[in-house]
Amino acid sequence: MNQLIRSYIALKRITHSLGFGIQSPTDYRFSRTVINESWPYYAYDDFDAEPDWLKRKLGKLYFRLTNFRQPSTIIDMVGAAPYAKRACPGAEVVKNTDHVDIAFVPIECEYQQLLDMCDDHSIVIFEGIHRKLPLWHCIEYDQRTTITFDLYYCGIVMFDHKRTKQNYLINF
Repeated sequence: MNQLIRSYIALKRITHSLGFGIQSPTDYRFSRTVINESWPYYAYDDFDAEPDWLKRKLGKLYFRLTNFRQPSTIIDMVGAAPYAKRACPGAEVVKNTDHVDIAFVPIECEYQQLLDMCDDHSIVIFEGIHRKLPLWHCIEYDQRTTITFDLYYCGIVMFDHKRTKQNYLINF
């Protein structure tokens, strides 16, 4: 039975990575041009010096997310600031704020307070979501979240309440 479930999840990841299953044009575009963008950016040469492949891969994603959002403040609890600041040098890295533009946090953080500070334009990235899957599922199904992307290594959460709630599983 476990093998059947693993096969289903693997197939679901493959089809979602190809864009199947994402009916929303906005979410499909976000998936293709931000999450799975394959074109090189000007800052990627700086990131290639990072020896850890996962940090390098996540760093490039954090760069693209910050470039997409262009925040005025960045909350960083996972070491994403060097990557994010390359995309938006004018953004201020803060620890305490009453409003979230973009936040990079571990899955173990106190997410209830964080979600209360989010608005329709906020983006929160949770690192290590598969270490605490039940906690990630609580975040996915929280009434304050609308769009979530499960990338296995991290999860992206958006809060646009004009949109229909969707949870995507993407092969990243």
